[in-house]
Amino acid sequence: MTTKLKLLQICNDLVDKRINGYKEEISLIKDAIESSDKGNLEDDDVGNSNLLSDLEKNLGYLADAQKNKAQLLLIKPNIVNAEAVLGSIVKTNLMNFYIAVSLGKIDLEDESYYAISFSSPIGQLLRNKKVNDQFEFNQSKYIIKEIK
Repeated sequence: MTTKLKLLQICNDLVDKRINGYKEEISLIKDAIESSDKGNLEDDDVGNSNLLSDLEKNLGYLADAQKNKAQLLLIKPNIVNAEAVLGSIVKTNLMNFYIAVSLGKIDLEDESYYAISFSSPIGQLLRNKKVNDQFEFNQSKYIIKEIK
């Protein structure tokens, strides 16, 4: 299995885990709302308000995670491009990036990769860059050494 395929699988697993976690949380909140509605005490109004707020937050998180999943489905791991595109591994003089969705650091085969999206600040700087292109981010100068 190629490094790109392994990184894609790790990202899919992380996003799936997030989706399942949010779904479980939403289910628990809905159950709590239903059980407090049955009691229907006035003191429960504040509790229900907090539960509804938590429900809205988790529904938003779930929607974001589902967007990430849809983004991952667009990645074609077998395609190699000379420019940094969705699904590219970009190795620089300072760190390695995997352009997919923003998930942070992934350690794989004695190397670290930062899963980022094109909508992130550094992702915007990487878009369509080629080997030997340079860019600056947070007072650091990056030189692209390799794109897979």
